Amino acid sequence: MSQSHQQASLPGCPSCEEPLEPGDLFCGACGYDLSAVPAPPGDRPTVAITVPAQGAGSAAAGGPVEWPPASVTDSADVPAPTHRPADLPGVDSGGKPLPTAEGTAVRYDEPDAPEGGASGDFELAAPDPRAAEHATAGAVAAGAKVCVACRSGRVDTDGYCENCGHAQPRERDHMEQELGPVAAVSDRGLRHHRNEDAFAVSTTALPDGSPAVVAIVCDGVSSASRPDEASAAAAGAANEALLESLPRGTHPQQAMHEAILAASEAVNALAQDPGQALEHDQHRHQNAPACTLVGAIMAGGLLVVGWVGDSRVYWVPEDRSHASARLTEDDSWAAQMVAAGLMNEAEAYADERAHAITGWLGADAYELEPHTASFKPDRSGLVVVCTDGLWNYAEGADEMAAAVPADAYERPLLGAQVLVGHALDGGGHDNVTVALLPFAVTAPGAGSA
Repeated sequence: MSQSHQQASLPGCPSCEEPLEPGDLFCGACGYDLSAVPAPPGDRPTVAITVPAQGAGSAAAGGPVEWPPASVTDSADVPAPTHRPADLPGVDSGGKPLPTAEGTAVRYDEPDAPEGGASGDFELAAPDPRAAEHATAGAVAAGAKVCVACRSGRVDTDGYCENCGHAQPRERDHMEQELGPVAAVSDRGLRHHRNEDAFAVSTTALPDGSPAVVAIVCDGVSSASRPDEASAAAAGAANEALLESLPRGTHPQQAMHEAILAASEAVNALAQDPGQALEHDQHRHQNAPACTLVGAIMAGGLLVVGWVGDSRVYWVPEDRSHASARLTEDDSWAAQMVAAGLMNEAEAYADERAHAITGWLGADAYELEPHTASFKPDRSGLVVVCTDGLWNYAEGADEMAAAVPADAYERPLLGAQVLVGHALDGGGHDNVTVALLPFAVTAPGAGSA
């Protein structure tokens, strides 16, 4: 590390107490010069590392679906079939079986860090973002925005409290959207100074007039430059690609594959932007902007998922007497070691590198290998699309099902709010984003074993 460019080590700005993160040279709220502050201990954010991708296997045989064949095969040169088992097994685009609810959980990356650890996290100066933002009656003028910190001061046009001077949360710190049958919520969490997650939800129609519902969730890689821009660019590009291809009649699984490629191109383009590349410090080592992506499509009775990285999709049946399942498999160091037979699960997840990701979107990605899988559920259920900021606190399929409120199928926005609250109650160490898509099966006998 250059001794002439030291990074801030305080949890808050010495001048205004605004929360800081490792690497800040100036306070984002008041502009205080932090260059003379001693260097901080090393952080442990999500880190992208390069591990050669495991060779893809052949696709499992399965029955045809009522869709035209995908015009282009997936990354293993074989189209993944559609499955119709009660417990929703499936294969990824390389033909590898996906994990079911039993015995295949991946351990979370220590949301409750041990004391003395070098996580670099800090306590949020503002109150819980779910807290009410209402002042005492008569404290401020009617219609004025109230400070989230002191809850009594009026917020000026620059976004600062006139009473306590506290900078107010940015618009992206907490986002919610409900669009017909799909809803999503994203929150900064309690430790990070900004929200590096992003989502996009949308609905469209297929050529036959039947509806299609889309949810895309992206998680910026914290060790990369501009991770918040990367996640926003990826989510927007993937969503736009799906809204263009699905109405044309493209097979949903092929459409998902193409959407991931479009998202990758959008993130790669950020690395070519000379005006933004160096951020605040020309001497700071730069990694290309990067993020993970996970998405789900409900169309024509099919559930199609696609992903790159360690964000996940879970299936929670409406009838909780049936088993839940995780429908994706992480691109992580531990998963690679176990899959390659180099370590058993206990050894791999005990390693400090366990949750380093081995697949991501970005110009410095080792190799882009989109994963897609297609399912045909035989009963109604809820599709949970989320970043690791949530599944760190509900890792296994059964744990996730337990965290999902009973009425989330009928009230997906409320369900997403409750799940974000579950992560915040667990510690909120990371940004939290979740989208919920109720999947309805109305055919006679749906829900039978």
